[in-house]
Amino acid sequence: MKPPLLVIAGPTGVGKTAAAVALANRMHIEVVSADSRQVYRGMDIGTAKPTREERAAVPHHLIDVSDPDDRYHAARFAREARAAIEAIRARGRLPVVVGGTGLYIRALVRGLDPAPPADPGFRRELYELAAVEGGVLHARLAREAPALAHRLHPNDHVRIVRALELLRAGAAVGTEQRRWRDAPAAEDDVLYVGLTLPRDVLATRLRARAAAMMADGLAREVEALLARGYDPSLPAMQGIGYREMVLVLRGELDEAEALRRMQRDTVRYAKRQWTWFARETEIQWLDVALCGGAAGIARVLAERVENAKGVVG
Repeated sequence: MKPPLLVIAGPTGVGKTAAAVALANRMHIEVVSADSRQVYRGMDIGTAKPTREERAAVPHHLIDVSDPDDRYHAARFAREARAAIEAIRARGRLPVVVGGTGLYIRALVRGLDPAPPADPGFRRELYELAAVEGGVLHARLAREAPALAHRLHPNDHVRIVRALELLRAGAAVGTEQRRWRDAPAAEDDVLYVGLTLPRDVLATRLRARAAAMMADGLAREVEALLARGYDPSLPAMQGIGYREMVLVLRGELDEAEALRRMQRDTVRYAKRQWTWFARETEIQWLDVALCGGAAGIARVLAERVENAKGVVG
């Protein structure tokens, strides 16, 4: 029998990559990244990609596989992740899916959902935009899904917001949604582990990480992307950190306020990730602090993999 598919999930900044690198010291593994932002080339600092040292310690797949103007989605991830997993197994290694994009992981291990859940925070942002500038949401939908935008009235904010929400989640919209319902679930013996930390501890860590991103040159990274012709309205450029730096470069926001927004929104994003993963009933939670950090997590993971059905020796 083939070995289990190990999944290491959890909120951003919790230490998933560090745990995978530590696990590589114990087992022959390769990582399949399940991060919807790390797929984009040239977007390194703001997406907290694994460092060169981490990628040298263990092979990582599905990082830097798409340009920022090429919309990456869950269906593509599931297809490419499946190919990477089979190739890893053919090399006699254990595939480990590591990331915080819950929809991508669900698409891989259970098949695609016809309707991703609502995202209250993102909806609030969209309605705030609509209140400031009429027609902005319909214009955005027209860029991302022209056929659907043509069928919707510019003032039909409810349907437009839902469509934008689905697109952001990587789901198909309109008539394409039927493709999701027929998607087959992957047939793996999945060992699904979630990493967690006390909320206040993670929030402090995330605020420090946002400050470090700015100090490490996030503004220069965004400036380089704009110089290459990437439109700030692209979904990839609307991620946390990138949208704020665009405003800084335009002179519409100072760096202190940009950092405050990045810190606030990153903490909120982590909370939404916790909410998503809390609905995954098969997930086994491990507290990083209680386990003694990455090394302790790796020890527990190695034991669980060895005890899982289908593992030999």
